[in-house]
Amino acid sequence: YQRRVREAVVSTQSTGGRPLPKGDEKMPVYKMTIFAPDEIVAKSRFWYFLRQLKKVRKVNGEILRMTEMSNSSPTKIKNFGIWVRYDSRSGSHNMYREYRDVSRTGAITQCYRDMAARHRARPHSIQIMKIEVVKAADTKRPVIKQMHDSKIKFPLPHRILKFNKKSIFVADRPSTMQ
Repeated sequence: YQRRVREAVVSTQSTGGRPLPKGDEKMPVYKMTIFAPDEIVAKSRFWYFLRQLKKVRKVNGEILRMTEMSNSSPTKIKNFGIWVRYDSRSGSHNMYREYRDVSRTGAITQCYRDMAARHRARPHSIQIMKIEVVKAADTKRPVIKQMHDSKIKFPLPHRILKFNKKSIFVADRPSTMQ
């Protein structure tokens, strides 16, 4: 018996769809950016939001295009501001969160995991309203602000020394605290 675990890392899907045309009339095309672990969940979320916003059901519509969006600068770390709406046991809540990552999908994955840890919010009850890159001067959260110090240091207090070509069995213990 093997248990299948769905991949937890989200990808960004740009999804476009429309209602089925009736005769020769032109129907509007709706485009959304959906954060989902795979294409199947992305399609499901697209129809969920389109049904809420424009009263178009899956049986009365079609998906025209689904493309996975790539990261524009994968080596530069950025601050992301994420506006989230989620349903808890007591009601619906809006919140703003900040994360540091190299990609939008990485920041969204952090957000989903953080919401699960702090608020016990399941992924299906979380809606990402907006995500944008925030300048260092405009960040609000202290956890993110502390990373903007130019003289930041990360001390390594308990280091284990590795001696090359030295016997494994020695008379005195190595000192790991300096």
